[in-house]
Amino acid sequence: MTAATSPEPAVTPDSSPRGGRVETAAFEWHRMWVVARTDLRQLLRSKDYLLPMLALGFLFFVAVPFVLLITLTNVENTNVAVRISDSLSILPPAAQEQIQGSTPGGRTAYALAVFLFAPVAVVVPLTISTAVGAATIVGERERGTGEFLAHSPASTREIYMGKLIASVVPGYVTTIVGFGTYSLIVNMTVGPEVGGWFFPTQEWWVMMLWIIPPFLLLTLSLVLRLSARVKSTAAAQQASGLITLPLIGLAYSQSTGSLMGTGGAAGWILGGVAWVVAIFSLHRGVRSVTRNRLLGVAQ
Repeated sequence: MTAATSPEPAVTPDSSPRGGRVETAAFEWHRMWVVARTDLRQLLRSKDYLLPMLALGFLFFVAVPFVLLITLTNVENTNVAVRISDSLSILPPAAQEQIQGSTPGGRTAYALAVFLFAPVAVVVPLTISTAVGAATIVGERERGTGEFLAHSPASTREIYMGKLIASVVPGYVTTIVGFGTYSLIVNMTVGPEVGGWFFPTQEWWVMMLWIIPPFLLLTLSLVLRLSARVKSTAAAQQASGLITLPLIGLAYSQSTGSLMGTGGAAGWILGGVAWVVAIFSLHRGVRSVTRNRLLGVAQ
């Protein structure tokens, strides 16, 4: 880790029982960015992280949607198409009113593309960023770089925010790129059935830009706390799974509900509440990163 760039130390010795030192200097964005950039470079060089991340995005945003949508829009057996279309009756009435398409297969493909694939956009960033975030702090101790980071001029707040950015970027960038690819697939396969390009809908824009980011930040605020406290990467990854599963379920149900015609304001309200909770959790989470924990000597 090469985060030492400022000539003035950001910390002074102290006997604080929580971290061993008290932060005194103002928050420096460039030191935070050095921490984030270093972690992102290491991630790009690590095939163990990079390949599964790309495979997960390809599977959920490209392979599965393409196979299902192209199959539904080319169903030749009328009876099968009608039976599949009848299954749309399980959707809320508001969602059924929004479904477009002149054929049973086209209507089913529209519902699948607009409503039922919403969870994918939630699960992918949470899964990828959680895997990165779980190893980011405890991994410093295991690699022997935690001591260098602990004695660097960067404050613990700058280290925490740098680690947070390095965890958010892989998951969210993968999601945005995958979402763009998914939009092309949906418009090319379902668009001819409904009279032209129609995707993304307004609800999808709200979910991608307003709802998913705070859920991602909230999850990582918890995962980074965990990564600072446990003694191994394996323990951090196992425990983070227990933390993220309820949040994935919550994000799944809420994001799906916001797309199923529950009103345009529902998504904005949900995102606003999630932002408030995420900011509060991040503020509290800064305390979890101390220099003693980076050194591996905290109790």
